[in-house]
Amino acid sequence: MTVQELLPTIAELREEFLQESFDGLCTREQESQIDLHSKLAQVVIGVRRSGKSTLCRKVLHDAGVKAAYVNFDDERLENLKREDLNNLLEALYIVYGEFDYLFLDEIQNVDGWPLFVNRLLRQNIHLLVTGSNAKLLSNELTTHLTGRHHKITLFPFSFKEYAQYKQVDTTSLTTKAQALLKVTLNNYLVQGGFPELLTESNKQDYIMSLLEAIIRRDITKRFKVRYPEVLQRLATYMMDNFAQEYNASALGELFGVTDHTIETYCHYLQEAFLLQSVRKFSFKSRERIRGEKLYVVDPAFLSFRTNTFTTQNMGWRLENAVFIELLHRASITYADVFYYRDRSFEVDFLIAKGGIVESIYQVCYDMTEEKTRKREINSLLQGARKFHCQDLTILTFSQEETIEVDGYTIKVLPATKWLVNK
Repeated sequence: MTVQELLPTIAELREEFLQESFDGLCTREQESQIDLHSKLAQVVIGVRRSGKSTLCRKVLHDAGVKAAYVNFDDERLENLKREDLNNLLEALYIVYGEFDYLFLDEIQNVDGWPLFVNRLLRQNIHLLVTGSNAKLLSNELTTHLTGRHHKITLFPFSFKEYAQYKQVDTTSLTTKAQALLKVTLNNYLVQGGFPELLTESNKQDYIMSLLEAIIRRDITKRFKVRYPEVLQRLATYMMDNFAQEYNASALGELFGVTDHTIETYCHYLQEAFLLQSVRKFSFKSRERIRGEKLYVVDPAFLSFRTNTFTTQNMGWRLENAVFIELLHRASITYADVFYYRDRSFEVDFLIAKGGIVESIYQVCYDMTEEKTRKREINSLLQGARKFHCQDLTILTFSQEETIEVDGYTIKVLPATKWLVNK
């Protein structure tokens, strides 16, 4: 594409960029992770429509810096090639004049983008980059931008952000405020946290459109998937059976493909951030790889798909929300999230660093029945003994207490309290 062909698109994107209003938007936790003073490329990755673009534009707007913007998801730039990137840069200077910051939105749509980014960094341009595919970004960042990028992962709204958006008080301890917070959590576990979805009347159309974009654009097209119909059916199956271990061989027989194809497609679904995986804690790498559970990046995919048979079990939805929150917290502290199961007991999540288990979590929506209570406590105690861990927590929907047993202290917390207090 020539400079003249690019100018109208860049000019229109500039108008969109400069006229956008950020009034009334809730503050995202990841805003503070973007360092505009750094010489490293600030790379924000995450599922489509999680708010990556808005996050970057808001940070630039609030800082009041001279910035330029390109959205590579714009259909007018769909055929842009690596040899066109220099023309693009020239068009940007013509439209914007001088700028110190450049925001490249959904950059992975252009082959060869890392070399272009490297050149811009050498020219001392501060870069913000977003992308919706983990593998492409991670592999190319590692290969071409080693030590020259800072990666930030953005999920849809956390429960705390969702409550902030809904203007629900998360700090008051009154009975009324706590009851309202529980109602809000119940709504969040159904509605999810995609920012745009919260104002959409036809939520099913929105989610199905988003799912199609992820399956077709972020996976099928980019990875040249050989069996797209199998990928589609597998994605549906995995979302209907979230929070459970999966067996690639059994699924291969079910879908008429090899177990290798199933494993590859499951990784694609994770790389596009539709699903998130947790592996079994083990000191043997083979067991960590074989024992894998998949969770959904946001509850909206459980609620608003057509022909969904996803369980309405709120306990599993709560477990899903806790896992996503643990992923976020663990990424900040450079820890890992696992689960554990053997013949005698199972714990939902372990937080480990360097092979040492630091915390163990159980998620139980309702622990009032004595049988359930004993099972959850017993599993935590066995996990504590096996992994020599003292930090033990059971997250419930509404119960709170402290349990002293066999020399261990178990915190039982309402998920509302844990989710809004970092």
